[in-house]
Amino acid sequence: MKKRRTVIASGIALIVGLVALEAQSQSQNPKTHKIGAILAMSGGASWYGTVMSQGIQQAVAEINARGGVNGMPLEAVIEDHKSGNAQEAVSAMNRLMSIHGVKMVMTSFTAPTQAIAPLADQNKVFLINGGGVSNSLVGVSKYIVHNRSLAADLGRGAALQAKALGAKKIAAIQWKNDAGDSIVKVVHPAWEKSGGSIAAVEAVPQGISNMDTQIAKIKASNPDAIMLWMFNPEVGLALKRIREFGMKQPVIGVEYTGNDAKVAGTHGEGYYFLNDYFQATADYPWSMSFAKGYEERYKAKPEFYAANYYEGVYVLAELIKRVAAKGGTVDGDTMRAALQANPKFDSVYGGQMNFQENGVASKKVGLFQVKDGQNQFIKYIDLN
Repeated sequence: MKKRRTVIASGIALIVGLVALEAQSQSQNPKTHKIGAILAMSGGASWYGTVMSQGIQQAVAEINARGGVNGMPLEAVIEDHKSGNAQEAVSAMNRLMSIHGVKMVMTSFTAPTQAIAPLADQNKVFLINGGGVSNSLVGVSKYIVHNRSLAADLGRGAALQAKALGAKKIAAIQWKNDAGDSIVKVVHPAWEKSGGSIAAVEAVPQGISNMDTQIAKIKASNPDAIMLWMFNPEVGLALKRIREFGMKQPVIGVEYTGNDAKVAGTHGEGYYFLNDYFQATADYPWSMSFAKGYEERYKAKPEFYAANYYEGVYVLAELIKRVAAKGGTVDGDTMRAALQANPKFDSVYGGQMNFQENGVASKKVGLFQVKDGQNQFIKYIDLN
């Protein structure tokens, strides 16, 4: 029996060793440039994973149709963190590294990104985040950059709009998590310092289906404006119930997706929101070709999350070219050095984006209002 156990243990060790050698071989002599992605492909927030992965796959298909990067095709390897499960993200990261030899990963959501950051640092894996919004993600890994405006910055823009509308007393409904907290911590003290007051703050968990208790308290506080420090699909539900409770005050937030619009219905009318909202325009041909290709491929207009992950693939492709031009091999160190040497990249939103020293891209942030069921652009807001 002991001999049999020894044989089995030796066999397992051999298999593990072969897998590790295969991953090392793939990393050193790749047949494709593998881009890992850890997204919400299942669970309550799987809508995000769907649109993000669609943006990734479209970019990969476009680049490969033009011959790949330096003659080598891209390959997307998409893993599932099951709508924000940190342990699932760690398992996914380990699979990407050990089985696929991945040296660049597109990440999403706050908790999964925080969970994989130490692994990225230990294994020199470059990370790009196009979806997580918490300020706690800044610097979470020495290899992470963000082509998504962070929640607190969008919140500052929303507060500027509340001020422009003449509001002095605001109330807020926030997500009860790091993303919601990060907005409150930055925006509310600044609002009070500028002479405003906070009438009420109500927190709701992500995924809530009934927030009537919180909305009743917001109504009782009688604010001049209502701020929504939350994201899809709770934005749509909040708008619906705020109006059904009879409140007429302006509502201002930091996101409004097509899914939110479906949930809110006509109650979304008049809503203001700040976002790196994607809108194709003839002034920027790349935005038009992306939107056209996306609609042909997926029979839907692209959300800004799809645009961010599509754009992120092009950032990675450009970094691969820059690393190769200097005779290097792709890993976290070489990609970070290439980005720091020239932090400017073409943006599918139009023009260029510039990655700041903190790793967050400075890009266009628009103020929009829902009018006649459509998201109408009002102006760009400078948050600098």
